[in-house]
Amino acid sequence: MNNKLPSYLLGKYQLVGTVTFSVLFAIIFLNIYIPFSDTAWFGLGDSVMFLLTLVFIAIAILTLIVSRIIMYKLKTMFEMTYLSYTIWCIMEITIICGFYTWLTIDITAPHDETLWQIFGRSLLYGAIALGVPYLISGMYFAIIDKNNTIRLMNYENVVTDEPKSPGPQHKITLFDNSGTLKLSLSQENLYYIESDDNYIKVWYTDSKGELKQYMLRCRLKTVEESFKGSGLIRCNRKYIVNIKKVSMLRKESEGYFLDLNNESIPPLPVTKTYTDCVLSYFTDESPLLEPMMDE
Repeated sequence: MNNKLPSYLLGKYQLVGTVTFSVLFAIIFLNIYIPFSDTAWFGLGDSVMFLLTLVFIAIAILTLIVSRIIMYKLKTMFEMTYLSYTIWCIMEITIICGFYTWLTIDITAPHDETLWQIFGRSLLYGAIALGVPYLISGMYFAIIDKNNTIRLMNYENVVTDEPKSPGPQHKITLFDNSGTLKLSLSQENLYYIESDDNYIKVWYTDSKGELKQYMLRCRLKTVEESFKGSGLIRCNRKYIVNIKKVSMLRKESEGYFLDLNNESIPPLPVTKTYTDCVLSYFTDESPLLEPMMDE
């Protein structure tokens, strides 16, 4: 529960999708729940009840929207964990159920139930009406994110226009949201990967040696986790570089910079967060140093 919450649950489109799906699910659930409840006051026929129903739904939706906007704004200020996200969702449900309880007591004025009994029952149904779509949305976006993962695979029998290289051919494969293979290239042709909001740009050379880019909806963090130990390292919040394509490591007044063996690629800055990691690849103990120096 103390693990960091995946960023795909805090993206703009994911938050909008979660709110939209939750509202639709809750409305359907409440319409099924009304006939079996003695204190449910929702109505579509009576003008007063219909107005109160609209007010409650509007305020509940507004509460979710404001809550998710605040969540989106705060994601850059502190690291949200699974526990804090769960508590946040519980607070959303509690606030909406508290408002529903207040309206129920004011509208139906029940004599056989106390405030806490009504509030407890509303929490139960609120947990179902909102908690279930929260879980479904989270699982859906997790599946989508998994399909977006860049994978390092051993493809020895792939039809390609790349020159045949001796030994195992380690391919980097990119998939779209439906799981369809969109791009496959040798790791030797990859220079660096650049983050662009919710997308990444893969910079590589084709069979003619021309520098190309391919854009894919994916998180740079996913790429970093997929390529641990492969020679693709994080040097910046925005970049992952193929260490075998580095021709020089320079120390300037602004910090370290990586020069790649392609003149059309500008130097990539190394930020303090990743300096130690990058420098470790330039020690005598690094198994990746020799292939890089041979180039």
